[in-house]
Amino acid sequence: MSFMTMLTKKFSLPGKEEALPGRTVAIAPSEAHFVNGKSLNGPYPDGMKTVLLGMGCFWGAERLFWQLPGVHVTAVGYAGGHTANPTYNETCSGRTGHTEAVLVVYDPDAIRLEDLLKVFWESHDPTQGMRQGNDTGTQYRSAIYVNSPEDLVLAEHTRDAYQVALNQGGVSASITTEIRELDTFYFAEDYHQQYLARNPAGYCGIGGTGVACPAAG
Repeated sequence: MSFMTMLTKKFSLPGKEEALPGRTVAIAPSEAHFVNGKSLNGPYPDGMKTVLLGMGCFWGAERLFWQLPGVHVTAVGYAGGHTANPTYNETCSGRTGHTEAVLVVYDPDAIRLEDLLKVFWESHDPTQGMRQGNDTGTQYRSAIYVNSPEDLVLAEHTRDAYQVALNQGGVSASITTEIRELDTFYFAEDYHQQYLARNPAGYCGIGGTGVACPAAG
């Protein structure tokens, strides 16, 4: 395979027939949330809702959300691709189709999806395609995965509002965030979970555009 072919593959999603086959056994968290002690994989309390958010390296992204009042628990993993039960190395190969994602389990009576998405939009650059800053590849693409038609409409509404805000703020590029319904989430290995709480001096690539997201009504 030529260098140019490898480079192209790194920035394009594989088809289902090209994706790695994965495995039948899933990675399962062996510990509770390092910060709040709650179970990562549930069962979650009645009334909780979930959303999957991809915004570059999941280490820094997860920390943003576990600090928010109304968030029950967070976890990092892989979503949006084809490979069943992928590993970190497989995802980083660009041959699974997954992006690094944060699972946010939240109480909708205490924090709205709109509030979570405001943090999402403001904390990364959603116009960069298959990268986030110096982190390059399909696994770093921006994504919002929801599990209901209503949440899909809301997510698209916030995208459109943020695009207007970006343009007004001098950012001419278009938002490339992938938004769709999806409920398949694969947990990442234990050492990735709450990484920046375990390793306070660890790498964090989070950085936004400096443009505020309009408040949702």
